[in-house]
Amino acid sequence: MSNLTSDVEKHTALYEAAFNSGDADAVNAMYTDEAVAVWEPGKPLSGEARRAAVKEFLALKPKMRAKPRQSFVTGDTALLIVDWSIATVDADGAPELLTGVGVDVLRKGADGNWRYAIDDPYGEQE
Repeated sequence: MSNLTSDVEKHTALYEAAFNSGDADAVNAMYTDEAVAVWEPGKPLSGEARRAAVKEFLALKPKMRAKPRQSFVTGDTALLIVDWSIATVDADGAPELLTGVGVDVLRKGADGNWRYAIDDPYGEQE
């Protein structure tokens, strides 16, 4: 099943499903090759470092809930504001609930599908 969509309004739900499946390849396919992700506040990652961070985090079997608050589209660029929470474990293995408001920039590819160009889950905190 592809998690890519040409409907920007469906992108967040498909990302949530890929994330919750634990399939790092499916999640990473939802990013442009040069995408930047800020999975830890103040520490943007791109390229292989970003892909590796996805695999490492998903190995903890986190579960995400995400709900788009706003979306704006102009041409092949979209801005999504997303409320999210992730149930995971901390470094000691204790349950931890992460929450935030993400600021995401998506780009529509030549195939007509949307992918993250910038994924900043902590957009409101920086």
